[in-house]
Amino acid sequence: MINTILSADATPIAVERRGAGPVVVIVAGASNDRRGDEPLVAALTAEYSVVTYDRRGRGDSGDNGDSPPYAVEREIEDLAAVVASFDEPVIVHGISSGGALALLAAAAGVPMARLSVFEPPYRGEAEEVPEDYADEMRDLVAAGRWDDAVALFMMSAVGSPAEAVEEAKATPMWAELRSFAPTLVYDARVMGDSKVPAERLASITAPTLVVNSNGSTDWLKTAAAVTTKAVPGARHVELDGEFHNVPPERLVPELSAFYRDPR
Repeated sequence: MINTILSADATPIAVERRGAGPVVVIVAGASNDRRGDEPLVAALTAEYSVVTYDRRGRGDSGDNGDSPPYAVEREIEDLAAVVASFDEPVIVHGISSGGALALLAAAAGVPMARLSVFEPPYRGEAEEVPEDYADEMRDLVAAGRWDDAVALFMMSAVGSPAEAVEEAKATPMWAELRSFAPTLVYDARVMGDSKVPAERLASITAPTLVVNSNGSTDWLKTAAAVTTKAVPGARHVELDGEFHNVPPERLVPELSAFYRDPR
């Protein structure tokens, strides 16, 4: 069932709920809308009422754009509105930059019974995203250079080599990636200076699980470990998987065990 709720600034947010059981809200990462994590959602619905939503500017949700200018606080308010639409405790699971957004929301006081995040893509001192990345992304999108915006994201944020970007351009998926280009600016703002915001995360009180794949790059593994250290009492688990991905058959049992844990 798909509903529309209004965020604090009256932006309409499309919300879909499937399954039955405790509510788990999924926060999607870059270049994804509420349909992007379908295998995970399908696996979770066996035990949970799974809620997916289109982050602002994506899918069926609205976007107030430049009036007022985008701010990460607006996306925190969007997630808060989704959580508040349920008259029961809500679990939140954030994926990639959606995990970073979920962490910031928890730190801002958005109520969560439990929080799990998969590989929030923070970088360390040795592998920083260029300082002007967010501004360059904004300028490319404003100029209508969406292909260049996606290429910038893949090379500067993901770390893909130029040849991999050229190969991606020749595939059917490029059109979909391109369609999300305007919201790459938003993900850039969510990630800030690309470092773990340890001081902010120290205020999180929700029980938190940080997950990473053993098939991911070292910087993503390090990010998971540093994020875990920053969140009081957080747990960390590394699972068998590929780059920035763990199959649902391995991830869901770990999430379920954490969600059911009374501690």
